[in-house]
Amino acid sequence: MSEARETAPAPGEDAGADGAQTVRVDLGARSYDIRVGAGLMAGAGAAVKPFAGGRRVIVVSDETVGDLHLDMLAASLSAAGVGGEAVVMPPGEETKSFRALEGLMDRLFEIGVERRTLLIALGGGVIGDLAGFAAATALRGVDFVQIPTTLLAQVDSSVGGKTGINVAAGKNLVGAFHQPRLVLADVETLDTLPRRDFLAGYAEVVKYGAIDDRPFFEWLETNGAALIDGDQDLRREAVAHCCRAKARIVAQDEREGGVRALLNLGHTFGHALEGAVGYGDALLHGEAVAIGMALAFRLSARLGLCPAAQADRLIAHLDAVGLPTRPDQVPGADFEVDDLIRRMGADKKVKDGKLTFILARGIGESFITQEVEADALRAFMAEALAS
Repeated sequence: MSEARETAPAPGEDAGADGAQTVRVDLGARSYDIRVGAGLMAGAGAAVKPFAGGRRVIVVSDETVGDLHLDMLAASLSAAGVGGEAVVMPPGEETKSFRALEGLMDRLFEIGVERRTLLIALGGGVIGDLAGFAAATALRGVDFVQIPTTLLAQVDSSVGGKTGINVAAGKNLVGAFHQPRLVLADVETLDTLPRRDFLAGYAEVVKYGAIDDRPFFEWLETNGAALIDGDQDLRREAVAHCCRAKARIVAQDEREGGVRALLNLGHTFGHALEGAVGYGDALLHGEAVAIGMALAFRLSARLGLCPAAQADRLIAHLDAVGLPTRPDQVPGADFEVDDLIRRMGADKKVKDGKLTFILARGIGESFITQEVEADALRAFMAEALAS
């Protein structure tokens, strides 16, 4: 392995004999492990069994993921003596809705969910958020396990206990904090992802470097192309690194009262763009985050907070791997300044009527602010949409 790829287990992380790494999310009585490795799905039953405690489990997945991975998970559960059933939902962001939640809840109660039932979320961010919210609210709370199968879910949405659904006013505006009992991130499942979906997750990987870890961003500049092309060692290292970063932040600020907001770099812009195009395939969440990060760095440079060369460097890396960095790269979209600003105003991070932005003084030097003047934002957005 080349020098650029060598990493050692960090504090709070153990490397097992199988090469899998364990990252601990330290939240007192709600603490849990994230296991990152290749081939973890085959042993998922044994890993989950201690949390099932002889109870039945209910696996929540979607049609796409179910066709790829549900049989292996079911076999693993059966081999470990864990019985259960599966609920398979339609794929896509539209499944993060009240209608889908109602349908899922109806199925859970038809099956006979009890307070000691364990839910397993098998899928990407949509399934993880939906199943997690169902776990948080069914019978006022049941345990659940995350088995994320997309890069975005493995490095971001499966960790930290945020669950929820979208509504017409915006993304993730209805939800709850509900920590999983375990997260199993099997990097082999990433081999089944279309390249576009993998790249969307890679945007969230870059985000961790952009927030407060310039050496990791530099590592991605060196290794990102090989990681995207399928190098499993690099993928395992990147996923574990991102999970360590998120675990550290969540341990400091579980309910996003302060530093955890940094994880929203790119999201104030990105969520507004997603809402404007209807949360569909026209713009994937990670693609929106990539554009949002580019806009956050461009705005930082425009306000004199960040050297233009730093913004250009971040954007150049996103461009180089094939991620969008401008609103005009969204097919068929016709964004309007007033609409996007209105959508930003509905964001859950608004405080006292002021928009919250994550801006940057450079790569690895992001910060939280509410000091962006309305006129400056409007002029910047008009320029960004015209370019």
